[in-house]
Amino acid sequence: MRRMAFGCVLLLVALSGCTSRFIDFAPDEEAIYEQPIDEVWPMVRTYFIENGFTFREVPGAASLETEWRQEFAGSKVAAYWHRYLVSAKPEGPHRCKLVITRTSRSVNKALKAAGSDLLWGVDGRTLDNPSGMGSSMAMDAEAQQSWGDNNIVGESQQTARDMVLEWKVFRRVSPVLANNARKSSATPDVVVLKDTSIECGLPILGLGKLARPGNVVLLGELHGTQEVPHFIAQSACQAATQGIPVTVGLEVPDANQARLETFLASEGKEDDWAKLMESPFWRSPYPDGRNSEGVVYLIEALRKLRSQGLDVKIFAYDRPPLEGDAREEAMARKVMEVAGQSQKRALLVVSGNLHPRQVKGLPWNPDYRPMGHRLASLLPNVFSLDVAYNSGSAWICALNKEQTLDCGVKPAKGQDNGDRYFVQLFDGKNAQGYHGIFYVGAVSASLPAVQHGVEPAGGAQATIPSAEPSP
Repeated sequence: MRRMAFGCVLLLVALSGCTSRFIDFAPDEEAIYEQPIDEVWPMVRTYFIENGFTFREVPGAASLETEWRQEFAGSKVAAYWHRYLVSAKPEGPHRCKLVITRTSRSVNKALKAAGSDLLWGVDGRTLDNPSGMGSSMAMDAEAQQSWGDNNIVGESQQTARDMVLEWKVFRRVSPVLANNARKSSATPDVVVLKDTSIECGLPILGLGKLARPGNVVLLGELHGTQEVPHFIAQSACQAATQGIPVTVGLEVPDANQARLETFLASEGKEDDWAKLMESPFWRSPYPDGRNSEGVVYLIEALRKLRSQGLDVKIFAYDRPPLEGDAREEAMARKVMEVAGQSQKRALLVVSGNLHPRQVKGLPWNPDYRPMGHRLASLLPNVFSLDVAYNSGSAWICALNKEQTLDCGVKPAKGQDNGDRYFVQLFDGKNAQGYHGIFYVGAVSASLPAVQHGVEPAGGAQATIPSAEPSP
């Protein structure tokens, strides 16, 4: 959403009264240059050239648009593309700012918004921009086509202003930054790694308050969506690029731990995938969403991040065939064990949204103690978040009228809070034992990885055990 060394610096910006206060991992103020556009723009162009971008420019204007750039190249599961529209705007006779708009597209439908298959907007051509470059008209028209060898079909997209990159450019090109830097409690530390070598998606608002070393964040999900695994992957990427080691916990049988670790350390070749997918977990006769294409995407994204130098790990903590309280206890003990060995890491633990609750009791069992309730009594800094989403679909297993388990794509009713991912905390815990929510937008069903046969989890690439029972 590539760092061999992590350097921790204070982001200290004080240019004639201009300061930047960072909330979470994203700035909430614009970067203002104390120089005119004609001095700043050449350095901006150099910045993007040095970071490997090719771009087009509007003649006579301080504006450029980069070509599409692929991330996670070679993976049909986690690969996506992004580009930037960069414009310099005057802020008076001798000051200016950059406005950078970032667009991501992917063949993975996790970001696809309702109506994205339609061509919306008005003609964006103007006298000073006769091609309409950078306008919504031009972007949407281009989305209907393929881009070179990458064959981007535009199924999935996000477009928003990227103030994080604006500040990265500012820190690099501002010629007076070093002379004016000062330590201040108003400018907390931000780790500076390679500026644009890893693309982690739009900053997840509110994430940085919780994804901190020593914190255990329990994320209660709706199984069987594309969006939740995508949210976890972007969260891990954004925390790790801030220099925070991240460990992701999956509600997967812990017998798969060695396979997961081996795969994360591999090159992701066909043989590596075959060894991972040989586990009977991926071939359950009742796939409940935990073995979906989306989970495959998450595992592959973590492998890619690790292969590029980011400190990310993964662990499995489910304990079949245990059920009820015994299962909650076993899962809590496993998470506690990992947390005890990871005090300088951020733990992101995803599970069905019953398990993270930090209150005792359920409507049908007042003595029931979920995993979150147990962990909160054993560890400090345990935070529970419930999933929030806009209406869509999910792969769900539920009892039908015949009282048999029916698994398939089912409607999922939610509430529209926009398209952008965010974390929102309550004032303390609510009645269900959650500290807040994480929002993933409109949800779309993620089918079983092996049943659907997606690359690289296709049945042709793995051996199906004939006698080993499914957990």
